[in-house]
Amino acid sequence: MRASSPKTGRVQTVAVVAFDGISPFHLSVPCLVFGQEMGGAHMPRFKLLVCATEAGPLHTPAGFSVQGVHKLSVMARADIVIVPSWHSPNEKNYRAPPEALLKALRAAHRRGARIVGLCVGAFVLAEAGLLDGRPATTHWALAPTFAKRYPQVELRPDVLYVDDGDVLTSAGTAAGIDCCLHLLRTDHGAEVANHMARRMVVAPHRQGGQAQYVEQLLPASGADHRLADVLAWVQKHLNRPHSLDELAQRALLSRRTFTRHFRQVTGTTVGQWLLNQRLALAQRQLESTSRSIEQIAVDAGFGTAGSLRQHFAASLNTSPSTYRREFRG
Repeated sequence: MRASSPKTGRVQTVAVVAFDGISPFHLSVPCLVFGQEMGGAHMPRFKLLVCATEAGPLHTPAGFSVQGVHKLSVMARADIVIVPSWHSPNEKNYRAPPEALLKALRAAHRRGARIVGLCVGAFVLAEAGLLDGRPATTHWALAPTFAKRYPQVELRPDVLYVDDGDVLTSAGTAAGIDCCLHLLRTDHGAEVANHMARRMVVAPHRQGGQAQYVEQLLPASGADHRLADVLAWVQKHLNRPHSLDELAQRALLSRRTFTRHFRQVTGTTVGQWLLNQRLALAQRQLESTSRSIEQIAVDAGFGTAGSLRQHFAASLNTSPSTYRREFRG
């Protein structure tokens, strides 16, 4: 079930599941995205309800408590149910999700609500059987545990989030922000998601298939420093075609060594990185300039407007013209 259009004016109910010991950050993510008044008649409205299996106060690792939470019964009228986290299964004092929570999740799903598991919350969805035979992700550090415990789930350990229609899961920590913004974008368009992203001062859109973990954030060797110089050069010359062999030669590395170091530094392939950079440049120009689609296509290295439209549709599920219109409002 997809949430109703904001044009209907109907207030969407979002239930967020908390628990004793929840991380304040994980709880805050859906509360920030769906719990703030965005303003404007064209903006969607949400009723956010934090619920829990136990009565409050709910203690947090930060030393403060959360009070005034609702009972799980509020999930019965929610359009979206979000499990933002759970106890780490690798902890000695791990507590399995109670049957009352699992039953409430199954009932909400049968009724047509969308169910979202952020970070370790994916374990709760899997425990409820909502991920059986479906693609899902979770925090990369817990992926081996997840795969062993739930072999019936098609685990995708390297991505930021997975949208399987009525069930969504995300990787750890900040990827939960990406998943929640993706929900906004899917239901209410890029303008609304970009508006919220600007308020939160985060990237407006990171694709779900993007790698969640980069093994090496900063170049550490001479080869990696040369690679960093090549990446900086490519970003200044995206209007040109670039081949793997050409880039390896520019870095003074063999094709094999270049490919290995590239994956370590960027977390993705050369082709995908190039496409992401070209798309990002096109998006920036669409957002901030009045250049024509044809001019932007050339600047970003797509060559033609048709090629730019094709890649926009495949990667962003929209067209350049629509993106520009929605971003600018």
